[in-house]
Amino acid sequence: MQVEIYAKDGKKTSKKAKLDQSIFGIEPNDHAIYLDVKRYLASQRQGTNKSKERGEIAGSTRKIKKQKGTGTARAGSIKNPLFKGGGTIFGPKPRTYKVSLNKKVKGLARKSALSYKAKENNIVVMEAVLLDSPKTSVFRAILANMEMVDNKLLFVTPDYNTNLYLSSRNLKKQRVMCADDLSTYDILNCSKLVLLEGSVNKIEETLK
Repeated sequence: MQVEIYAKDGKKTSKKAKLDQSIFGIEPNDHAIYLDVKRYLASQRQGTNKSKERGEIAGSTRKIKKQKGTGTARAGSIKNPLFKGGGTIFGPKPRTYKVSLNKKVKGLARKSALSYKAKENNIVVMEAVLLDSPKTSVFRAILANMEMVDNKLLFVTPDYNTNLYLSSRNLKKQRVMCADDLSTYDILNCSKLVLLEGSVNKIEETLK
């Protein structure tokens, strides 16, 4: 499988890059993708929601009326959940939402997501972009040359590229990410995947 290569200034070249068929050309497994995206989104939840039960409310524990003979429901203290200002019954407690998934299933999900992108011709390879300092205007010029200013792009670098990351941070639709941090959700959550020189090899090494 071959894809187009863009120069570091964003202009198209006549060169082509070859992608590994065993990673970018498999039959996608939708259920593996579903499980991995579900795992990713679950781990984004804080799980710090908390309400007070009757034992945690500040207030008197004096019995407010006698047990029998009132004709109404029995009540212990003002902290009774049936009263205004009382505790919450079965309220939320801090918990973790993390879902564990086998390593092979996570790998299959990422391969499936990459294969979908490759089938739709939404993967391009770009020469390494090395900026001397963070400049959003330079990054926008690259996007303009690529004719993808309004596209939702994910730039994947082989290593952490601080200047490139800071240059893109102020833009709404473009993101820069290291190949080591790439997840199934990130691959699917963009219209085009831009793999910088060296990141293709890193992805192939990780998923082989």
